[in-house]
Amino acid sequence: RHLRLAHLSCLVRQAEVAVKEYEECGTGEGIAKWQKCFDCGQRFHGPVLLALGWAGWKTYLGRPETDMFRCIGGGILGNALQQN
Repeated sequence: RHLRLAHLSCLVRQAEVAVKEYEECGTGEGIAKWQKCFDCGQRFHGPVLLALGWAGWKTYLGRPETDMFRCIGGGILGNALQQN
């Protein structure tokens, strides 16, 4: 088993870029980058999922309450809090 490390800020930036690409072009992974590794495809868990959940919530909090990414971001945070 390989130990893979990544900076949280890098994971957040990759997720933000993926959502922007999805919004602007309709391509890419969109919100999935907040939940799974871009490299191996495994879902995040534990402290990494929790940190990304908080970061995603903070990123989209300023959007309208009906915004899809704000709603999904809140759901990701909720799931992360429940799992941790």
